[in-house]
Amino acid sequence: MAAYEVVIASQARRALGRLDSPARKAVAGVISALAADPRPPGVRALKGYRPYLRVRSGDYRVIYAVDDAARKVRVVVVGHRRVVYRNLEL
Repeated sequence: MAAYEVVIASQARRALGRLDSPARKAVAGVISALAADPRPPGVRALKGYRPYLRVRSGDYRVIYAVDDAARKVRVVVVGHRRVVYRNLEL
């Protein structure tokens, strides 16, 4: 099975850059692991936002969509669990 290409949206890239170093490394590890397994254990579908999934990394969440036909994972939002779901514009 070929790996998926991970594409990070500019908004998610900026949010990732604003995290402190340990959190950034943990979240970046989760994002890079999505290339091998886009639906890892613990992944959940976002209710009300059909194609989007979320995966946890400590107190942070990564929201993304998987395109199996194109073999791409598109990361759209990265943020703290307290604020990541507010004003979702997906």
